[in-house]
Amino acid sequence: MDRLLSMAVFVAAIEEGSIASAARRFGISAVMAGRYLSALEEALPARLVQRTTRRLSLTDAGHAYFTTCKRVLEELEEAGSDAAEAHATPRGTLRIAAPVNFGAMYLGPLVAQYLDDFPGVSVAIHLQDRFVDLVEDGLDLAIRIGQLPDSGLVARRLASCRLIACAAPAYLERAGTPESPQELGVHARIGYIGEVSTPPWTFTASDGRSTRLSRPCRFNANNTSMMLEVTLAGFGVAYAPSFVFAQHLQRGELVQVLPSFNSPELPLHAVTPTAKHVPQKARLFIDRLAVAFGGTPPWERWQDQTRMPDRGRRSRRKPGGSNIL
Repeated sequence: MDRLLSMAVFVAAIEEGSIASAARRFGISAVMAGRYLSALEEALPARLVQRTTRRLSLTDAGHAYFTTCKRVLEELEEAGSDAAEAHATPRGTLRIAAPVNFGAMYLGPLVAQYLDDFPGVSVAIHLQDRFVDLVEDGLDLAIRIGQLPDSGLVARRLASCRLIACAAPAYLERAGTPESPQELGVHARIGYIGEVSTPPWTFTASDGRSTRLSRPCRFNANNTSMMLEVTLAGFGVAYAPSFVFAQHLQRGELVQVLPSFNSPELPLHAVTPTAKHVPQKARLFIDRLAVAFGGTPPWERWQDQTRMPDRGRRSRRKPGGSNIL
């Protein structure tokens, strides 16, 4: 007899509580449903259920096999849905959440092309620098930068962005170019504050020794666009993800500070509420994000296009260390 149908009848019998109820689900007689169950036990061979006139009860072997059958049947159903959806035209509204500055700088061209390719889809993007509840807010996916908190969400890693320190040439000409984290510690610094905060200012030398700056910044903002404007105005040195500064570094409007030191990287993920039944409109957009940001992401390509010389005063390097300033 059909093994998959036998498994389905077995699962239905346990869920419904009787062979007769399982038979009604599949539109067959109770006698035929009983035969499917018996054929399954003979093929294993193992007793799966204890039958009485009033109820069914699972044996130890039945418990394990029920769990396996249910998972297999669910995966087959999902595979069938995915295959059918792959040939369907995506429709509806795709609702996305993304960080403010990142979304404004990097998602526009992708969204425009996506809308052009799929005229049956509308897009609504919510830009905000906080982790939103996808289920509560009715979102299909979110782009998140930084370490993800433990949750039931499903994440696909797209790329990463480095935390770097930058300043305007005018500031470095006036205050001097720091050549070590210790020297940077006494400069006017521009930092980020917010619900999704960046790690402390950390710089790791080629020998593996790290220095963390803990002194308060002169200016703080919960918006990276505001940080960028203050930095371009020549106030001080800012520390933020590389995507914030990339275009201005390429044009020479900003200069990276301490380029020979390494700083932490922040992962970039696309997250969805669940791995099952992800709408095709969302999967197609995530695939495009993976292509656009894969390899060397656009916010890191400035390094290959320009090599800005250090500007301003050169000061003697002080010995680094594993310390906190």
